[in-house]
Amino acid sequence: MSYQNITASLSPADIQEIKAAFATIQAKMPFLVTLSVEERRKLFKMGDKSLAFVNTSLTAAQSNRDILPPSFDVEEFLRDYQLATTLTEVLIGLRQLTEQVDDTLMAVGSEAMGSSLTVYDYVKTAAKKTPGLKTIAEQLGERFKALKTKPGKTASNS
Repeated sequence: MSYQNITASLSPADIQEIKAAFATIQAKMPFLVTLSVEERRKLFKMGDKSLAFVNTSLTAAQSNRDILPPSFDVEEFLRDYQLATTLTEVLIGLRQLTEQVDDTLMAVGSEAMGSSLTVYDYVKTAAKKTPGLKTIAEQLGERFKALKTKPGKTASNS
């Protein structure tokens, strides 16, 4: 969906409610873990293709408990499977929201940069005749100094 211009704001109360919603989400999932890179590398990965395998394995385990050792906890297997499918649904929603926030940030950031470049152009022009603007023009120009010293870089790359 394209957009014309983003005209919106979030009040401090809105931000607090959003942060409270994040806290609520975390409180509802106290079991969440943080894995190291090494831990992530070592774990089995259950993607879309593996979901059918796990589902069939669960059905086989539930239907044939007598072939499994007594130490195998079928109910825990079921809980793990159910939580994995539920978290997948939650993750899809979070990824969609993250993508929208990221795209909106990129769009509104681009709008702000465009406006800033317009202001900079006017300040540079006005600084030639208006006292006090030369310092501001130089300060704004600092953003582009590094670009001039690096070969192959343009303003659109930053």
